[in-house]
Amino acid sequence: MASKVVLVTGAAGFIGFHVSQRLLSEGFDVVGVDNINHYYDPKLKGARLDVLKSNSRFCTEKLDLAHRQMTKALFERHRFGKVIHLAAQAGVRYSIQDPHAYVDANMQGFVNVLEGCRHNGCEHLVYASSSSVYGANTKLPFSIEDRVDHPISLYAASKRANELMAHAYSHLYRLPTTGLRFFTVYGPWGRPDMAMFVFARSILAGEPIKLFNHGKMRRDFTYVDDVSKCIVGLIDRAPQGFGDLSSDKPGTSATSVPWRIYNIGNNNPEELTYVVSLLEKELGKAAIREMLPMQPGDVEATYADVKDLEQDIGFRPATQIEEGVARFVKWYRDYYRI
Repeated sequence: MASKVVLVTGAAGFIGFHVSQRLLSEGFDVVGVDNINHYYDPKLKGARLDVLKSNSRFCTEKLDLAHRQMTKALFERHRFGKVIHLAAQAGVRYSIQDPHAYVDANMQGFVNVLEGCRHNGCEHLVYASSSSVYGANTKLPFSIEDRVDHPISLYAASKRANELMAHAYSHLYRLPTTGLRFFTVYGPWGRPDMAMFVFARSILAGEPIKLFNHGKMRRDFTYVDDVSKCIVGLIDRAPQGFGDLSSDKPGTSATSVPWRIYNIGNNNPEELTYVVSLLEKELGKAAIREMLPMQPGDVEATYADVKDLEQDIGFRPATQIEEGVARFVKWYRDYYRI
């Protein structure tokens, strides 16, 4: 029988840290795994782990999930009842520079996790996908029923591949899997490579901030507390399989295997220029704006249709962008002693 310990991969990462905190606050025991790579400042990852390690029900292991035998041994030791797989090589633009990192982490690492779940009695695997799978889709808001056959970055392709790999395991082995398409998550302890963090750092340093598409980009900024609440709310709701693949609408929701996809977004996209203005207000300093054309791999707008989450677990994003930016800036000042 599988244990009730929850595995959180990528626990030293932004979302993994917040999910681990919420699990601990709700009485779960958590094993956090991370390889602490150098994609961004390892000191920030270490600081997150230090916070988590102050709770006696959290333990951590440094592990690269792309290592097959070490991952196999991890699952055999713990026989996790629930797995929240958030470890990945992130970043759309970086996937153009180093594609092999995405194959190793996002493909090899994911199949090793699937195999660990399959062979060790996992009751539910919840894993991170991305809004990037929608590629150049122009219909807004993005719905889980939309076709996602045209990724425009290797990162997006790797995340779509994860969804399909999970479906195969759900079909072959009845492993319940839930994929989460995240939409621009932000908040305290955020990632230094993401827009909110980059803008704050540049504004305070008096350096130009790069606004692609001449500042007309729109993103469905989603506050991290809303995300972590949603993820923890899903772990005990393993999909059972429903629908009929031979139906007139064989979309994402129409599958007889225990496999599910959700959007996790704020359902309210904001133009980047407005977000910059909020940061200027909270930081008390004007930004130097450098207007640039679109970059390869980027999309002009993201906007999540979250009606399935609302229907299934009552999820509605609760944090307005103004409040979320204020909380992020407060953390940023405290952490960097500004």
